[in-house]
Amino acid sequence: MASTDTPSRNRRGTFIDTLSGLPWWFFIILLGALFLAYSFFVDETYSDIFIFLKDGVAMTIRVTLTGYALAVTIGLMTGLGRVSKNPVLYNVATIYVNIMRGIPILVNILYVAFVVTPPAINGINVLGDWLAQINLLGPENVLAVLSVRQVDFSVRGTIALAISYGAFEAEIFRAGIESIGRGQMEAARSLGMSYVQAMRYIILPQAVRRVLPPLGNDFIAMLKESSLISVLGVRDMTQLSKLYAASSFQYLKTYTLLAFMYLVMTVLLSIGVKSMERRLSTND
Repeated sequence: MASTDTPSRNRRGTFIDTLSGLPWWFFIILLGALFLAYSFFVDETYSDIFIFLKDGVAMTIRVTLTGYALAVTIGLMTGLGRVSKNPVLYNVATIYVNIMRGIPILVNILYVAFVVTPPAINGINVLGDWLAQINLLGPENVLAVLSVRQVDFSVRGTIALAISYGAFEAEIFRAGIESIGRGQMEAARSLGMSYVQAMRYIILPQAVRRVLPPLGNDFIAMLKESSLISVLGVRDMTQLSKLYAASSFQYLKTYTLLAFMYLVMTVLLSIGVKSMERRLSTND
């Protein structure tokens, strides 16, 4: 009897292990997606909400892509400053990282939009006037006549997100660069390369490959944080949802659809990041 029970217990254990290994979280989300898709056909309210939010989806994606491209650029430059032996570059980069990481992103958005932008535009006006005085530009050039009101709040919010996330990307790049053995830099310098050449051709290609997964995770985080620009009145998904809910009083359906739309985008991006991680680990 014992020999007969053992195979059956083994089969039950294998079956349980198989069930526990299935991505149940994905099945639950998929079930929710199917339910909402069904609701689109039986409830016209969901269709109306989605049509109203359609332009907001484009704004959210545009702000996220633009802001993240700027953040990665700022982060790479700052990360190089964080590993630089130049005390000026190191301290300037360190001050920027510590300040930006210590300020909430929402506060930074408000600060950039209402405090930093006006004097920055004034500085651009002074530059335009100076260029006109030395006859490099006309007296009514775009820099001289630019006004604060011409700078759209979506641009201000995008810049604020880029400045905030640039500090996080800087630390990711710093960690990636420092993870490369010092011997590689020394070997490159012994071959006659300058510091810049060694960093460009030897260190950075390896470091970037290692930091791609955390950079992907930060892209997902920025997609979610982009909803904060709604405080500036930018007509992204969140702002349009607030407008629709306030005018129709359909709070449950509006915010349920909004949350699900963000969830779908982040889950798809998460799957892409995990696929990239597996591919990189396989190549290693």
